Amino acid sequence: MKFRLVVLILALPLLAQAAVVALSADERFLAARDAAHAGDRAKLERIAAELKGYELESYIEYWRLQLALDSTDSATVKAFLVRNDKSYLAEKLRAEWLKQLGKRAQWTDFDAEYPVIAQADQELACYALQRRYAQGDNSVLDTAMALWQKLMEPPDSCYPILEALILEKRVLADGVWERIRRLIEANKLTVARYTMNYLPASQTPDVRVVAAVIDKPLPWLAKLPGSISGNRMNRELAALAIARIARNDPYMAYERLSKIENQLQAGEKGWAWSQIGWQAAQQHLPEALEWYRRAGDAPLSDEAAQWKVRAALRAQDWAMVRTAIEQMPPALAEQPTWTYWLGRAYRSGGRVEDADKLFARIAGQPNFYGNLADEELGRNIATPPRAAPPTREEIAQMAAYPGLQRALALYRVGLRNEGVKEWNWSLRGMSDRELLAASSIAERAGVYDRAIAAADRTTNEHDYSLRYLSPFSDQVRPAAKNQALDDAWVYGLMRQESRFVTSAKSNVGASGLMQLMPATARWVAKKIGLKDFRQGQVNDPQTNLLLGTSYMRLVMESLDNHPVLASAAYNAGPGRARKWRAATPLEGAVYAETIPFNETRDYVKKVMSNSIYYSTLFDGKPQSLKSRLGVIGPRTTSEPKGEELP
Repeated sequence: MKFRLVVLILALPLLAQAAVVALSADERFLAARDAAHAGDRAKLERIAAELKGYELESYIEYWRLQLALDSTDSATVKAFLVRNDKSYLAEKLRAEWLKQLGKRAQWTDFDAEYPVIAQADQELACYALQRRYAQGDNSVLDTAMALWQKLMEPPDSCYPILEALILEKRVLADGVWERIRRLIEANKLTVARYTMNYLPASQTPDVRVVAAVIDKPLPWLAKLPGSISGNRMNRELAALAIARIARNDPYMAYERLSKIENQLQAGEKGWAWSQIGWQAAQQHLPEALEWYRRAGDAPLSDEAAQWKVRAALRAQDWAMVRTAIEQMPPALAEQPTWTYWLGRAYRSGGRVEDADKLFARIAGQPNFYGNLADEELGRNIATPPRAAPPTREEIAQMAAYPGLQRALALYRVGLRNEGVKEWNWSLRGMSDRELLAASSIAERAGVYDRAIAAADRTTNEHDYSLRYLSPFSDQVRPAAKNQALDDAWVYGLMRQESRFVTSAKSNVGASGLMQLMPATARWVAKKIGLKDFRQGQVNDPQTNLLLGTSYMRLVMESLDNHPVLASAAYNAGPGRARKWRAATPLEGAVYAETIPFNETRDYVKKVMSNSIYYSTLFDGKPQSLKSRLGVIGPRTTSEPKGEELP
């Protein structure tokens, strides 16, 4: 017995080695990734030696360098960058190396490599600004001023440049308080607290006071002295407290501001009223526009400015829609959303020619407002002529493209996030013909989301059958028909939900083609009598489609059979979709634009635009988005009968 035990112990290393050998190359690659994440250099080195010549070997080399980047000599890093020139991994490693160089102020190597970086993020850009400022280039302070006004959460590398504005007296107390207001408005509370350190000593509040203003604004306001008009710090803090109250209760904020506004100066008072108007607009309160008016000509953040327009749209106050958009910064006003609504405001005021010029700017764009602009100009929404299919030579050329090969290999081993980044990086600078060939390759490989990503980028030659893929049609179309649903709408929703990735999982736990939440899947399974349902089945396409389309039908039936309401409900829940209706009938496009949640607002617009293109492809004739959007009926005080949908 003892002898056998000794033999077994001696044989363990050989058995372990045999087990490693038995692993496939893909499995060993994933083991290398796990070792890299765990910081196990020894294991990573062993696996690297075993995978020489493997198609994803560059990733293993990248992980090895990444783990030792702080101690690796520059020649080794540069050699990797040369061998992998213009690749996604070269860009990624170069960015990480540059950040270390900047942090250590090793400017010689930084100066050599920074011009090569293709997409410098904000952290890197600020290191470059630091370098220029240290060399005496004061023009960087103009760039720093733009960052001061717009950048809400600066990386550490930006602070020396931002603080140079204080040292050079380019920003004084007024500018510091303005930034603090913007940060509080954006709910960047930690950064707001830190920014108060830049105030003059006489205006710098105690940290306990700041905590009270942010966390308990009502009690803090109640304890204010009778007069604050002569105290800049207390006036500013009072305005911040009003903004914090408005987030939860605009009416209470209105009441409190009305009592102290005469003690505030114009800038403080105007900003406080703008905050109440903004929060009221997001809650669809009828007083929103009046509270915005009380703000006078106070500067509005982009978010507050957009919600002023949305409040005017809900009120059908076209004069205010026009004024509010015309007062926006040009870059914001020129976005398709506000170009369209300004055109509508002009047309409402009889300025038809001016309206048509605006609609013409965005007509033809394959998006929600491009679609609506087409219809305003009397044009049907149709797909462009289909480009000639990629030739055999074009397909072969793209199939041999190293970046695309790596991306598909990453998908094969289950590293989808890495595959997405590799694929998107590889598409940069491709011609339309190359993009269509890449899309075809991805479609044939069943990587539908990357097929769409490639086809979406074409500018002159298009193939909308690739841009709006309809895979699983032998399952989707019957499932939609069984639930009496428009298959174009079902596909439009699926395209937005999962891009047809069967294993897709959101950061909140939704799964599968139709992105079902676990609780929703269980509820629907019970509702339709699906016996022996297990959560693991939710990624099976057939089961996912059955549950998803069943839920879509139930949602539609509970919301006037209106696809706009049902789309909003699918993303944010039926209760919210119902709550967002107005007291009177509302144009479908206005309802969509005034959804309070950014994600849901964008989602609904994309689903509805998607459905138009799918319907065009399926039916072979132009479609109308306006007719699909229709009119949203008014909300009612009565609760829906029966069991509430999840």
